Amino acid sequence: MQGAAQARKYRLQGAGLDLALPYLMLAPGLMIVLGVLVYPLWDGLRASTRAYRYGSPISDVGLQNYVHLWSDTQFLNALWITVKFVALSVSFEAVLGFALALFCLREFRGIRLLRTVLIIPMVITPVVVAIVFRLIYASDAGMLTALSEAIGGGEAQILGNPLNAFIGLVVLDVWEWTPLMFLILLAGLQSLPHEPFEAARVDGAGAWRVFADLTFPMMRPVLAVAIVLRTIDAFGTFDQVFVLTRGGPGEATRLISIYGYDTAFKFQQTGYAAALFVTIGLVVLALAFSAIRLLRRIDAS
Repeated sequence: MQGAAQARKYRLQGAGLDLALPYLMLAPGLMIVLGVLVYPLWDGLRASTRAYRYGSPISDVGLQNYVHLWSDTQFLNALWITVKFVALSVSFEAVLGFALALFCLREFRGIRLLRTVLIIPMVITPVVVAIVFRLIYASDAGMLTALSEAIGGGEAQILGNPLNAFIGLVVLDVWEWTPLMFLILLAGLQSLPHEPFEAARVDGAGAWRVFADLTFPMMRPVLAVAIVLRTIDAFGTFDQVFVLTRGGPGEATRLISIYGYDTAFKFQQTGYAAALFVTIGLVVLALAFSAIRLLRRIDAS
């Protein structure tokens, strides 16, 4: 007994403590990760296999919620609207962000102030941006209506017209998140080596030839990373749409996030909403893995 006690004391105070110390140091962080990341994911997965509403008994339905999703026309319509919104927004943001980064790469008087001004939209809270654009788009006293009436036109119907409301939402997103593309691409441009560009100038290559043969090929990995990051973020757009249109008019701007919110809190179908968000999470995860494989191919080439 005495020998066993001494051995245990040795394990706790000697070599045993040295071996256990790294795990003890990691334990608080691991508990936080399990609590704030793993458990909510597990609880979401468990909720997606159940059917319950407020005041009704809970029942296990297995994968029925997932099967029902793909015959739900409202879900498929929201998914299609989200894909269109993400594709249009990210495309415009990539082109504009690249153009701004190329312009701001040069050094001239006031360039630091210009770079600071360009990133202002990105640091404004999305809800505040949505409120400002709602005031701009308002058909009765909005800024666009005032401009239209000043040149002899009528009221600017933005939020009341399905197509105009969708375009207005894309414009808002492009205005707010083009600065993110600009920052990433400007950092990428500033990190490019100078030697190939100096050699091209010595050879007399024009600006377009330098861009097509040097700048764009060398920037493709950075551009791909920026597009992937923004695409993943755009799939979760909620605040701006909720404040600006709440998915309307009709279902013109009903992104998948808005449909999931309505399903969970308006229609009280919590399990079905959990299955919806798990499915979208898997879709985004698949996109991320595809993008990583694409980046590896670009690096290899």
